[in-house]
Amino acid sequence: MTSNDLQADNPPFDASPSDTPTARMLSWARNSAVYRLERQMMTEKQLFDAITRKARQKFEDISQEQLKAVAEFAVKFAYDLNALNDADYAQISTQSAVRSGKSKRAIAQKLSAKGIDRETAAVALEETDDLFAAVVFARKRGFGPFRRGELDDKRKAKELSAFARNGFGFDIGRKVFDMSLGQAESVLRKDAVT
Repeated sequence: MTSNDLQADNPPFDASPSDTPTARMLSWARNSAVYRLERQMMTEKQLFDAITRKARQKFEDISQEQLKAVAEFAVKFAYDLNALNDADYAQISTQSAVRSGKSKRAIAQKLSAKGIDRETAAVALEETDDLFAAVVFARKRGFGPFRRGELDDKRKAKELSAFARNGFGFDIGRKVFDMSLGQAESVLRKDAVT
């Protein structure tokens, strides 16, 4: 057996990092996932991205394969704990957004940016009421039936364009714009009952 044969069997210690994460990396990923999910609800994509970003900072010589494996380990760990559920995230986020005056279109864009797939977002958006959300939006901004000042052409254009910029269709913006205060309050009360 020659010295070259021995070197082939025993690679040098300064070889490139392995593709599998170390036990320390996996332990950190588990603790980091728990820490993040205790603080706020996250989507799978958000957790994966956060773990990837922080692991890159924490472990100087981590390879791309290790980085991916660590993030996937954290996501799987969170799923095993039932601490991660994109459908629940989409449902809760949608309900909250409607109560704060966000349109279906704006909510769908936000869910997409958070990594929620179209089918899951569509299920969450099924029972949302754009009219209710538009009335909430009008109340927050002092538009339509909640207007305090006089209506002139400039203010009318400003209010209608604000509805459009926030994802409400022209028909809904116009409907809210033309409502009386009593009608608007009725829409808000009707949703509070259901």
